[in-house]
Amino acid sequence: MKGIIDRFEGEFAVIEQEDRVIINVPRHALPREAKEGDSLVLSNGEYLIDPSETAKRKKRIEELSRELWE
Repeated sequence: MKGIIDRFEGEFAVIEQEDRVIINVPRHALPREAKEGDSLVLSNGEYLIDPSETAKRKKRIEELSRELWE
């Protein structure tokens, strides 16, 4: 499973999976440093941050924002 942390609501992270299904995951099940916008991978029952995918998404969003204001 791959997904993106959309937001935190109380003790849960709201995650949009790659199939666009939204799930709530207890915050304690995520890495301590996880933040909104991070890309996650579920591997062997453990959520891991995918730093390269997170960076790629951030760069793409910045490019789209720049294009929007041009």
